[in-house]
Amino acid sequence: MEGASEETLTSVSSLVTVFENSRMTGAVPRVHGLEAGHQQPGCRAPTSAGPWEKPTVEEALESGSRTVSRRYLSSLKNKLSSGAWRKSYQPRTCPGSGTQEPEEKKIVRELLETEQAYVARLHLLDQVFFQELLKEARSSKAFPEDVVRLIFSNISSIYQFHSQFFLPELQRRLDDWTTTPRIGDVIQKLAPFLKMYSEYVKNFERAIELLATWTDKSPPFQEVITRIQSSEASASLTLQHHMLEPVQRIPRYELLLKEYVQKLPGQAPDLADAQKALDMIFSAAQHSNAAITEMERLQELWDVYQRLGLEDDIVDPSNTLLREGPVLKISFRRSGPMERYLFLFNNMLLYCVPRVIQVGAHFQVRTRIDVAGMKVRELTDAEFPHSFLVSGKQRTLELRARSQEEMISWLQACQAAIDQIEKRNETFKAAVQSPEGDPQEQELQSVELGLRAPQWVRDKMVTMCMRCQEPFNALTRRRHHCRACGYVVCARCSDYRAELKYDANRPNRVCLDCYTFLTGNVLPEEKEDKRRGILEKGAVAGSEQSLICSFLQLLGDKWGKSGPRGWCVIPRDDPLVLYVYAAPQDMRAHTSIPLLGYQVTAGPQADPRVFQLQQSGQLYTFKAESEELKGRWVKAMERAASGWIPGGPNDKDLSD
Repeated sequence: MEGASEETLTSVSSLVTVFENSRMTGAVPRVHGLEAGHQQPGCRAPTSAGPWEKPTVEEALESGSRTVSRRYLSSLKNKLSSGAWRKSYQPRTCPGSGTQEPEEKKIVRELLETEQAYVARLHLLDQVFFQELLKEARSSKAFPEDVVRLIFSNISSIYQFHSQFFLPELQRRLDDWTTTPRIGDVIQKLAPFLKMYSEYVKNFERAIELLATWTDKSPPFQEVITRIQSSEASASLTLQHHMLEPVQRIPRYELLLKEYVQKLPGQAPDLADAQKALDMIFSAAQHSNAAITEMERLQELWDVYQRLGLEDDIVDPSNTLLREGPVLKISFRRSGPMERYLFLFNNMLLYCVPRVIQVGAHFQVRTRIDVAGMKVRELTDAEFPHSFLVSGKQRTLELRARSQEEMISWLQACQAAIDQIEKRNETFKAAVQSPEGDPQEQELQSVELGLRAPQWVRDKMVTMCMRCQEPFNALTRRRHHCRACGYVVCARCSDYRAELKYDANRPNRVCLDCYTFLTGNVLPEEKEDKRRGILEKGAVAGSEQSLICSFLQLLGDKWGKSGPRGWCVIPRDDPLVLYVYAAPQDMRAHTSIPLLGYQVTAGPQADPRVFQLQQSGQLYTFKAESEELKGRWVKAMERAASGWIPGGPNDKDLSD
C-alpha cells in the first residue's frame, strides 16, 4: 500500500512536470497513470463512480465536451442538502497485498490519494489555465486581464492552501502513522480555512457565464483553452468541469471523515478530535451550501429582472422572489377575465401584462403594490370561482386563479410575506382581514378613505348611480368610478376632484360624499336629502343581512322591461318582503312584493326549476338556476307568506 502511495505521488508530480514543459515548448507529452479517479496498482476501479467522482477518460471522450449547467448546480445543491448521497464508503482491498491495514488507516490513505489528485487539478486550474490566459491577455490584448481574474476567482489561494499546507500535513501524518495514528487534530487546525470556498462558489455561476461569453467572443481566448483541454493530462474534460471540482471537494471530505469516525475503535485516542473535526467540516460544507443557495437566488432574481425589462426602480439584489405565475384579472368593465401575471417578492407584488411580441422583456409591469399595508382575502363570487382580492395602498385587484388549490397557495404566499413584513417592523399596524365568507366590502373605513386604493364595483353589478339612484344609459348618464370609495356613479355625482394620498396626492375624480369627507367642504348648492322611497333599500345591505339572495330568471309579461334576470333578496330586517333588483349592487329595487298571504306553487312548465307566487289575480313566475336553489326559495317564500319572522341569530337562515 505504501508503494502504491509513492507511485501515485510520482504520477501527480509527473502531471505537474508535463504542464510546466508544455508551457515552455507548447507540446504536451503523453502521461499515463492519471485518471479522473486514482486506483491502487493491482486493484480494479469500482464499476460505478460515486456521486463525487469524475468520469473516466473513455467516458469523457464518448460524451464529448460538456458544459456545466445551472440545473447541474441545482442538483448538486440538493445532494448537499439531503443525506441520500452519503453512501457507506467501502475501503479498497487488494488481493494478495499481504498484511491487512486497519480500516481507519485505509480511509486516511484514501483521503491522501484523493487529495493528491485534487491538488493536481488545482495546479491545472491555477498554474496552467489561469497563468496561460493571463499571459495571453498581457501579450495580445485580445481580452482583459480582469476577465481572467474574475473567472478564476480565488483559485490561487485555494491551490496554495492545499498544496503547501493540507497535502503535506496529511502526507506527514500517514508516514508517521505507527507513532501518531491520528488526523483529527490536523483537520481541526485546517478546517476553518475551508470557508474560503464560499467566495469561489458564489462566483462560480458568473465565472461560467464569462467563460462562455469570451470563448465565443475572442478567438485567442478560445485557442488557449482548447489547446490545454486537448492535452492528455486534462483527461479530455472541459475547463468547466475542472472548475466544478472545488465545489465538490468539501462534501468529499465530509464523506471520508464520517467513515473514518465510524471505523475508529471505541477507545481510539483520535475519536474525540475526529468527531470535532467532522463537525467543523460539516460547518464548512453548510457554508458552501449556503453560498450555492445565495448564488441560485441571485441568478433567479436576475432572470426575473431580465423578463421584466430591468426597470431601475425594481432591480434590487436584496429582493427575494417568493412566487410567480399566471392569473386572470376580473375586469370591472369587461365581461370576461383577462390574462395577467404576478411576481410576488418579499417586499412588493408586481402586476404584469404579458407582451405579445417578446423582444427582450417578456412582461410589462402595470402596477407595483407594496407588501407593507397589503391585504388579501378570498372572494365569494358565484360567477368567478377561485377568486381573491388583493388590496394595496397603490391599487386593489380582483383576481381569479385556475383552481381552488392555486388560489389558496397565492393567499398563503401573500399572507406569509405580509406577516414577515410585520415581524420586521414592530410599529406596523396589523392588517385587518374580513371574516371568511363575508361578501365584498364596499365601504372603506373612514380612516382609510383616500389612503388605500378601493375595490372598484364592477359595471355590470349596477344599473343605476350608487349615489343618486338614477338609471344609467349609454348617452346621457354614463358610468364613472369614484377613485376614493370605488362606487359606480354618474357624471353629475362624480364631478368633483380631491387629492388622494395613495396616488401621490394627485387630484382624482371622486363622488360628492367622498369629496365632502376628504376636503371638509360642503357645497352651498347641495340639495337637502329627499325622503327615502320604499324601493330605496340598497341591495348591498340586503345581501349582507339577508335570509336568502340570488339571481332568478323572471318569466312572463308581468315583469315588463325589467329584463329576463333579477337579483332577488329577502332581507333579514324586512323578512316578509321580496325585493327584486336589476343588479346586485343597485341602491334601489326595481320591484318589491309583500309576500304575506301569497301562495307558492310549481309553474305550469315542465322545467322543475320554475315556481310561482299567486294571490288575487297577481301572478309572478320565477326560474332558479338549480332545483336545490328553487327548493330553498320556495321554503323561504312559504315562511314569509305565513308571517314567519326570524327570532334571533340562532334561527337557521336560507342565505346562499
